[in-house]
Amino acid sequence: MSAQKFAGRMTAPQITARKGADPIVCLTAYDAPTAAILDDHCDLILVGDSVGMVVHGLTTTVGVSLEMMIMHGQAVMRGSDKALVVVDLPFGSYEDSPETAFRNAARVMQETGCQAVKIESGSYAAETIAYLVERGIPVMSHVGLRPQSMNVLGGFRARGRSQKVADEIVENAIAAAKAGSFAVVVEGVSAELADKVTKAVDIPTIGIGASAGCDGQILVTPDMLGLFSRVPKFVKKYAAMQDIIEEAVASYAKEVKSRKFPGETNTYKFS
Repeated sequence: MSAQKFAGRMTAPQITARKGADPIVCLTAYDAPTAAILDDHCDLILVGDSVGMVVHGLTTTVGVSLEMMIMHGQAVMRGSDKALVVVDLPFGSYEDSPETAFRNAARVMQETGCQAVKIESGSYAAETIAYLVERGIPVMSHVGLRPQSMNVLGGFRARGRSQKVADEIVENAIAAAKAGSFAVVVEGVSAELADKVTKAVDIPTIGIGASAGCDGQILVTPDMLGLFSRVPKFVKKYAAMQDIIEEAVASYAKEVKSRKFPGETNTYKFS
């Protein structure tokens, strides 16, 4: 990764400094063309393990591998110049021990050139976060609905319905912040709980299915572009790309069958 590619990018400390200031704009990307489009509009681009579901057709994120994350992280880095790029550490790559987490996070950063990693933050996470940060790896944490834990949680359901679980979410966010996270994603919780987390930590909260009061917002880009018929309740579709793509493909198929395409303007002539 060239020095020029890194020099103009948003940094983790700059994201942290946005606490309580201008909202932080974040979206996911998994390929270079999408990253290039997002780059002018986003402060932070997340190469999320959601790639397993929205690109590879998996039913959960559990099957995503470190190699998949590295490949997509490399593509996003090639397509962007300005945004801070954060790559998810996938299920099984960091929970075992801080040492395991460091080895895998270091590999991700070395092979992609990204500026930070993200981990889902259970009660085990604080020690790992501190270990990574002390060794030069910026960490974004993730509380609330944690997709990698869906088998334990019983599916993709909003979290924090009981006071016990709500308190645990706040405690995990505080622990992650104290351990050195530069920001924390808050997913799938009530607006009241998201606001409580935002007030409880001195780092920015990035909401997804949370509250407009969070310090920033993130969505899975294919969801907000309308590439899928069904999306979570918290997603707003800003486009209807599924309809646009289907209409374009139908037009192409019709022209191929009628031999209208390729036309004269789409055909080479050497005389």
